[in-house]
Amino acid sequence: MSVLSAIFSYIMIWWLVIFATLPFGNRQPDENETGMAHGAPSNPNIKKKMIATSIISFVVLGILYTVIELNLIDFRGIAREMDANIYGDRNADTIK
Repeated sequence: MSVLSAIFSYIMIWWLVIFATLPFGNRQPDENETGMAHGAPSNPNIKKKMIATSIISFVVLGILYTVIELNLIDFRGIAREMDANIYGDRNADTIK
């Protein structure tokens, strides 16, 4: 995995994780203030969630990097098979 691939993968993983962690721990205020949305949390804890998201994303990226580098899942072989199934054998030799 190249550095650029790792950066793009981290960004994609980070966004997926942030949207998954945003709802955790939210509580509605006892009394709604004027101009405040009814479902808005009283304290969204954004800083904690961003830190947790960054750590979780780094761990997931490490697992992804390990899977790719140790070739536990042959992504290139899967791509070759998909290419052969879609285009036939005429392009099977171009992807190596």
